[in-house]
Amino acid sequence: MANIYLRPQLAADMARQLLQPGVLDTGLRSGLFLSGLRRTGKTTFLLNDLIPALEQSGALVIYVDLWSDTQTSPATLVHAAIKKTLAELASPGSTLLDKFKRFGAVDLGAFGFKFGFKLDALGSEGGPTLAQALREVVDQARTDVVLIIDEVQQAITSEEGNQLLLALKSARDAINPRPDTPGHFLFIGTGSHRALVSELTARRNQAFAGATSIEYPVLGEDYVSHLLDRLKQEGLGPLPSLAVAVQAFRTLGNRPEEMLKALRQLLFALPAGLVADAHLPTIANTLRSTAADIELLKVEQLGPLASAIFEKIALSNGDARGLFSAEAATDYSVAIGHDVKVEEVQPLVNELLAANLVMRRGHGLYGITDPFVQEIWRERHSLQQKLRD
Repeated sequence: MANIYLRPQLAADMARQLLQPGVLDTGLRSGLFLSGLRRTGKTTFLLNDLIPALEQSGALVIYVDLWSDTQTSPATLVHAAIKKTLAELASPGSTLLDKFKRFGAVDLGAFGFKFGFKLDALGSEGGPTLAQALREVVDQARTDVVLIIDEVQQAITSEEGNQLLLALKSARDAINPRPDTPGHFLFIGTGSHRALVSELTARRNQAFAGATSIEYPVLGEDYVSHLLDRLKQEGLGPLPSLAVAVQAFRTLGNRPEEMLKALRQLLFALPAGLVADAHLPTIANTLRSTAADIELLKVEQLGPLASAIFEKIALSNGDARGLFSAEAATDYSVAIGHDVKVEEVQPLVNELLAANLVMRRGHGLYGITDPFVQEIWRERHSLQQKLRD
């Protein structure tokens, strides 16, 4: 059951809309943003379905995950990924160059790409801009270049990240409108925070305002049916009905890992003779809560003050403000039972940021990184309030 469930048709359709857009799809060249909760298969789909489909159609794809190193600035990660790709294209015999020769339409012979700038200078002051670098790649490759940034919402947590998005917009505007352009620069951003990803295209002050933002098409009945069929082939049972299994999958937020855990518990941890349809919903509801426990345990391990800060952010209806104010310090003091000084707050906020539990939305603005975790936390907080009342 460890095999990856592939979605070739979805990937082929998306690749076609991006690389060979019809009249209604041309807006995708302004940028495509996909949002969906964590662990619903976005990265798996990108790496195993969409990127291969784009490459099969001749596109050159650059991928970077901003959560691969949350301590490094998004701009640094993106520049590093682009420089690595360009260096491989300039190296005869490199794996990437061989792959591109196989799928691309350009005959480069035994030679690699030749750039009119030093790769090490990319991203540094006085060096080539992203627009210059990507334009050279498009002109030499004579095909579309697709940059995919996973967890793109991290880019707006700093001024440097915002400047990066502006630079990528400039690259798009420098390449795509040319009447004789041999290819286009396409930008795809994915993120696990729906509100933040949506803001990247909805707010006028954002670089990609007006670009297309859609929800990631989560796995559904076809995936659940595939799992049940495999279990049946392996002789495991009794199995739940498809309808009950699909509902359990939805309860688990359409997260494949959690669904596999639920089915393992159903088949191996429960006494024989129990009815699968009667017990799978209970297992799913329990795991739904447990899935957030790992993240919430990290908060608890940072201590009561960190929990109070997390609570203030989690209960906010939008952006949490004033975390470092005297008023907030008073609230924290009441919550943990002893006086809190304002200067004690910043180090713990930094720890929450480093653990990827909260994210900086802007100057003095903070939010919970995973909306699913925030949802579970709010449900528990509401229950505690009712019990107190």
